[in-house]
Amino acid sequence: MRKIFQLSEIKILFIFLFCWSCSSDEPDDNSMMQLELNSPQNLVVTQINETAFQITWDAVSSATSYQSQVSLTPSFDAFVAPYDNLEDSGNQINVINLESGTSYFFKVRSVRDDKYSEYSEVIEVTTENAAEPEPDTPLKEVATTFSVGMAVSTSKLGGQWDAIYKREYNNITAEWEMKMNIMYPSEGNYDFSKADLIVDYAVANNMDVHGHALIWHAATPSWVENFTGTDEEFSEMVEDYIKTTVSRYAGKVRSWDVVNEAFEDSGGVLRNSVFRQRMGDDYIEKCYQWTREADPNCLIFYNDYNMVINETKRMAALNMVDDFIDRGVPIDGFGFQMHISYNGPSKSLIASTSKEVTDRGLLLHFSELDVRANPNNDLSSLTVERSEQQKNKVKEVVEVYNAIPESSKFALTIWGLRDPDSWLIDFWGQNDWPLLYDANFNIKKAHTGFLEGLE
Repeated sequence: MRKIFQLSEIKILFIFLFCWSCSSDEPDDNSMMQLELNSPQNLVVTQINETAFQITWDAVSSATSYQSQVSLTPSFDAFVAPYDNLEDSGNQINVINLESGTSYFFKVRSVRDDKYSEYSEVIEVTTENAAEPEPDTPLKEVATTFSVGMAVSTSKLGGQWDAIYKREYNNITAEWEMKMNIMYPSEGNYDFSKADLIVDYAVANNMDVHGHALIWHAATPSWVENFTGTDEEFSEMVEDYIKTTVSRYAGKVRSWDVVNEAFEDSGGVLRNSVFRQRMGDDYIEKCYQWTREADPNCLIFYNDYNMVINETKRMAALNMVDDFIDRGVPIDGFGFQMHISYNGPSKSLIASTSKEVTDRGLLLHFSELDVRANPNNDLSSLTVERSEQQKNKVKEVVEVYNAIPESSKFALTIWGLRDPDSWLIDFWGQNDWPLLYDANFNIKKAHTGFLEGLE
């Protein structure tokens, strides 16, 4: 039977539906104002340095912004501009332009419209002390038992480069201007202009010169790569080049890397360069004999990279040296290029592999030292922590070299003066700071590591 609603029942139903329809999950403005505005909690301080720090806190859900205060006193009566109720919508602030070694007091409160929470707990933050300047003791004054070398180019022989070279170093190496492609650019036409500038600079400043490098596959002129004469004529051309170059600088160039990087990275085999193809596997010994004939008094070296970490390659090169010694082929020393990183190789491995050279009675040259600070590309700028790690690695290298027998000491050469001039930047295509001076010619911690390694 159909129920017939009375008028009074209809009125009650209508009122109920109306009230229900007006309800909402969202609070109205009045209820919003009634929500509690909490103080920021869990303040965390990070990135403290000499002039700045960063503070973050948990976001307060009902806050629309935050007001921060920074003071020199815990009573907050000496505010640091502009941090006197500085307002921002984020739950993080970078406090900058501060004094080093100074204590600062920080607090923050939540804001919503014209409502403010109580202030947070007070955080005390002390900026780092300004770093003491690194000692500027000249390296050559402390390294009394071996030469301290620097790679140079003719475009960097004046100005601040000149002043530092004269103060720090007593041995220089041409970074790239005493190689075959520069000194013998076309058949029958030598160009010693750049080499002369470097050698003359050294002579004028009482420095030794380490010649680098007579034969290197990566600095071979195109006309040599495509030489059209017979193999015998090719060999005669190389002999003439070596004897012409070495005799020109006899008495001025103390030593030469005669052949550079002759072995492949794997397999312990000779690199298949044009010199090997045209002159045979004995091309290296021929080059060493011609060098000795041109200047009986210069020291002659074999030089290569990854000698510490690549055992197969190192032993192949040392076996060649053993053969030379047994057969009377002239050779005086072995060069470890030492392009390494702050995190390797270990000091013990550098020491043990160096001993393999010195046990043979050879001179040992750490010939191209640089220490990558950013091998994994995890830094956008050089940090204090990484600077210390780089410093420690330089110290280890110098300690190892300083401890080898006196009869095997020759030189430790750094491959470039300032960080931005390093070949590693272009080679790896990323930021790095591998040398002992920064872009502004300031001494770095790595330089101090060198000094400490000599103590």
